[in-house]
Amino acid sequence: MTNSTTNEPEPSESLKTFGLVHKAFRKRAGLTQEELAPLVRFQPSTVASIEQGRRLPPRVYIERAEEALDAFGALRAAAKYVTRQPGLASWFRKWADLEERAISLYTYENRLVPGLLQTEGYTRTLFNERVPALTDSQIEAQLAAREDRQRLLTERPNTAFSFIIEEHVIQRGTGGTEVTRGQIDHVLAVSELRNVEVQLMPMACAVHAGLDGPIRLLETPENEWFGYCEGQESGQLVSNPKTISVLHMRYAKLRSQALTPDDSRSLLERTRGAL
Repeated sequence: MTNSTTNEPEPSESLKTFGLVHKAFRKRAGLTQEELAPLVRFQPSTVASIEQGRRLPPRVYIERAEEALDAFGALRAAAKYVTRQPGLASWFRKWADLEERAISLYTYENRLVPGLLQTEGYTRTLFNERVPALTDSQIEAQLAAREDRQRLLTERPNTAFSFIIEEHVIQRGTGGTEVTRGQIDHVLAVSELRNVEVQLMPMACAVHAGLDGPIRLLETPENEWFGYCEGQESGQLVSNPKTISVLHMRYAKLRSQALTPDDSRSLLERTRGAL
């Protein structure tokens, strides 16, 4: 499915080229990044990331920038050649692109804290311990990419995010006591957002519907559903309706078997207090 070369974070030459084209049209329009941001309905930090070649421009961003900058179709044309995103493995890019547009996103995880919920300390621990070892530049690129993805939680308030996490993932203490405290605090803070629901699967639940592994599901604005399955150095986008149906049934069962959001918060608070 993949090989050792495509699994590495890819270079960002095409993204940098798009960023330079975008910057040229923005300056031609006499706009700063801060002035353009409300016109495209994205944060100034997103505009900056795109111009720096650090992130893939979402389709909706490209269309809004085309109109705001009167770019004669140049941005739309340049976007067709943007195929590389720094800090993201090649097999994950398509799912990350779908995430940008999702109106619902469901995640069950039994291995680690989902990427959208990770703190920098937790993420850095994972990347520092990666085998084979990553270079400093690779680590920084992946940290930047993960941080960039996390803005979805606040920039897409109409997207429904559901997370189900195994209790033992929190209990593992990845990164040590301080990192774990910070990670729990972050999950608690994010769970207060109206569009985010976090549930813990307690260790006391000996058998449940997620024993076959992690589940990721999302719904697009066109009401299409996709799934994503990730393993060691590989990932697969799932669109088969029968498979999606099975994943939906399992996720629905998991929701009923996990602690309620309120009980999950209580367990997280007790866990933090015991550290």
